[in-house]
Amino acid sequence: MMKRRGILFMAAGLAASLGTGLWFSASSAEEAPRLVSPPTLDSRPGAASEMAVLAGGCFWGVQGVFQHVKGVSSAVSGYAGGTAGTARYETVSTGSTGHAEAVRIRFDPRQISYGQILQIYFSVAHDPTQLNRQGPDSGTQYRSQIFTTSAEQARIAAAYVSQLDGAHSFASPIVTRIAPLQGFFPAEAYHQDYLTRHPTQPYIAINDLPKVAALRQLFPAVYRNDPVLVAGR
Repeated sequence: MMKRRGILFMAAGLAASLGTGLWFSASSAEEAPRLVSPPTLDSRPGAASEMAVLAGGCFWGVQGVFQHVKGVSSAVSGYAGGTAGTARYETVSTGSTGHAEAVRIRFDPRQISYGQILQIYFSVAHDPTQLNRQGPDSGTQYRSQIFTTSAEQARIAAAYVSQLDGAHSFASPIVTRIAPLQGFFPAEAYHQDYLTRHPTQPYIAINDLPKVAALRQLFPAVYRNDPVLVAGR
């Protein structure tokens, strides 16, 4: 994305020409997608629509994953954790705004629960053991964070992190923050549906398409082939 991805695109192109194994070898210590256990504490179906806001690195990939989940009616890339006045990509990219690149997910809890949303988040959407970075991107704007919209969400999220850490589900401790949502600000139009619109871009092909493939493999019951897109809504 802009300056910080310019060099990455060139490196990714070289890696692609030589074989992606060389690219991934540089990240061999990072957690690969894995199916973690479902939360023992989960919500019960209530209203016809609920909202989850999750941050896990570049929002392109996180949005792309949840757009392929059944029961999700929309997934919008944006910014959370800072103020409206600083919710612009160029400003957020400085890492000084308090914002994280995040995705607002609206879902039908009668089809998929909040706990299942979190299970996908921890299993395939990102690596929750990376502090203030995700893959090739570094900075507090790429942190792992759950922005809760209710006391119930906060309780479920905290219990789930404790459950996964207690079970040693990852080789390193989970560093995911949990905090109440103060506001969500949609990102610029060119960021929306980015994975779907640019599937051959090296960054997407190397870092994000494997997440969608992992979703299809690990969660076949909730995988939808046709993504729910922001464009046209």
